[in-house]
Amino acid sequence: MEWTKEAAESIQKVPFFVRKRVRARVETEAKNAGKKVISLVDVKATQARYLSGMASEIKGYQIDTCFGPSGCPNRAAVSDQLLQKIESLVVGKDLLGFLKKRVDGDLKFHHEFRITLADCPNACSQPQIKDVGIIGACTPRITEEPCTLCDACVQACKEDAITLIPEKECPDIDFDRCLHCGKCMQVCPTGTIAKGSQGFRVQLGGKLGRHPQLAKELPGIYSEDQVLEIVETCLDFYQQNSKHGERFSQLLTSADFEKIAARY
Repeated sequence: MEWTKEAAESIQKVPFFVRKRVRARVETEAKNAGKKVISLVDVKATQARYLSGMASEIKGYQIDTCFGPSGCPNRAAVSDQLLQKIESLVVGKDLLGFLKKRVDGDLKFHHEFRITLADCPNACSQPQIKDVGIIGACTPRITEEPCTLCDACVQACKEDAITLIPEKECPDIDFDRCLHCGKCMQVCPTGTIAKGSQGFRVQLGGKLGRHPQLAKELPGIYSEDQVLEIVETCLDFYQQNSKHGERFSQLLTSADFEKIAARY
């Protein structure tokens, strides 16, 4: 559907965590009204109705994804099945019912538990500011195949994590810098750098708001089953400790984080 310039600019001012919902609502209401072009008036009217009925829009959780399922070329891991499994797990926890019991007054979007999946370190879905952030990862490994010192891996690595060692005729990978994006193995013509472990990085406790903080990353690369276990652990911790609708990030202490890390 076509948007006027003013309408498009207005929707960009809507907070990003509800922008998709508001945009979809605007388009649905305009379509139902038989309109082919969305104006600023349409956006303002829908936005007002949306905000006044916010409580009815809340489902207790938000699960966001990046563009991976649409064919993003940067995918380090495929999270399509994991997304469905996480949603099924979260639905089973009845977070909406939980919040209605714990929060006084109307529910707001900031009460919802937020999980996001990104299929690569570009992290389009902003896992660093969510309760649980999941990032696709593919760890490179050095094989026995001879290296031609072509420099392709060095050029592909944006983190400067790879150097070539002419004396040994092989690349050296600094895993303290490596983000496990998988780009180096994709460009290696000899197979000297190949796919190692593939899975997901997990970050916990990010948020925006009055006291923003970035999520802290658990050490390691995790399988789908391990990610599901971590998510369930976090949900259980949240429901056990959130007495009045406090965010997961408010509740998770350094000691709690270390306990979770030690389990996996």
